[in-house]
Amino acid sequence: MHKDIFKHYPANDRSNLIAILQQIQDEYGYLPEEALQDVATFLCIPVSGVYGVATFYNQFRLTPLGKNVIRVCRGTACHVKNSANILTALESELNIVAGGTTRDKLFTLETVACIGACSIAPVININEEYYGRISVKEIPKIIKKYKTEAKKETTNLESASV
Repeated sequence: MHKDIFKHYPANDRSNLIAILQQIQDEYGYLPEEALQDVATFLCIPVSGVYGVATFYNQFRLTPLGKNVIRVCRGTACHVKNSANILTALESELNIVAGGTTRDKLFTLETVACIGACSIAPVININEEYYGRISVKEIPKIIKKYKTEAKKETTNLESASV
């Protein structure tokens, strides 16, 4: 529970805000609203101050990530190789915009400044898997692969519980 994190910090010490938020996010994968309110109470600062820090820094997220995190490289090499079209195709295929998560929580779509795989531009990565020299026409097939895997996992879980 996130309140256990407070045991490691003195109450009312605002200088620990970022460290506390980092630990909470490590625990949940994001910063739940209830946790932010508890942090504000513990540190004796307004909730708006906690939200201000949580929304200022890119490292923090206020919503949970999807099961599959898609990162689209927008670095120079990928940009020159039309990664903008890849991003648009993913947004269309998933019906979300960059920074969003699908309703079923299966996908989160993010952009990154550079993935570090310039030699295979344009490139995306999904979880730990990289797709280089990718084209717009490959997007539906790649997304379908992850949807199929998710359905198999759900089916296996349902049959295991019977």
